[in-house]
Amino acid sequence: MQKILGYMRKAIQEFDLIQNGDKIAVGVSGGKDSLALLLGLIRLKRFIGIDYELVAITLDPMFGGEETDYSPVAKLCEENGVEYVIERTHIGEIVFDIRKEPNPCSLCARMRRGALHDAALRQGCNKIALGHHYNDAVETFMMNLFIEGRVGCFSPKSYLSRKGLWMIRPMVFVPESVIKSAIKRNNIEVVKSKCPADGVTKREEMKEFLRQREYGDKGFTDRIFGAMRRSGVNGWGFKDARESAADESED
Repeated sequence: MQKILGYMRKAIQEFDLIQNGDKIAVGVSGGKDSLALLLGLIRLKRFIGIDYELVAITLDPMFGGEETDYSPVAKLCEENGVEYVIERTHIGEIVFDIRKEPNPCSLCARMRRGALHDAALRQGCNKIALGHHYNDAVETFMMNLFIEGRVGCFSPKSYLSRKGLWMIRPMVFVPESVIKSAIKRNNIEVVKSKCPADGVTKREEMKEFLRQREYGDKGFTDRIFGAMRRSGVNGWGFKDARESAADESED
């Protein structure tokens, strides 16, 4: 976990993600990324010098109309003194049974975001932390470019003005390989996704494309990420460049 903590600390400082007094809703699906995020935020709190509070929130899509067993997440939260909330939803039924979406990921993501925002507000949180990592950022950038024909990516930090919430992504510098290794070494039990589309999405296709490119051209992924940072797209710019731009706008 030490590598993950280092990457997370860098992101928190680079993008000013967390301040004293924050109450952060951690979106926990039960997968490796969200569990690494939760555990990382728990351990960082001990030495990062920022006083914040955590609430872990899981949205159960109820795929197939059945409740998912999140007991491994509940156990992790109990062991670390973190409040844990499970919200049972009808997202799975709406997306797959009622709407029968041919491309379900977009609608599912929108519904999960809305439900998570509302759940965070009910818990009195002012921020939501999501487990998107380094590879997610590159994949999203490339999907937007190749599929939607636009240059863009999710932001490390964004303000949801209609909800009065900040969305933060403390793991944006963490490579997926580091997360996999940490989960395995720490014997962290994950909750397997029951989503019918799991493993056959456009994101999985892009992940495989990048994997093949990286295999034949070492550093391919890093160069894309570097281009995102140098361009400053969607708040990805380097801290010095952002501060200089802010100073110039005030002149």
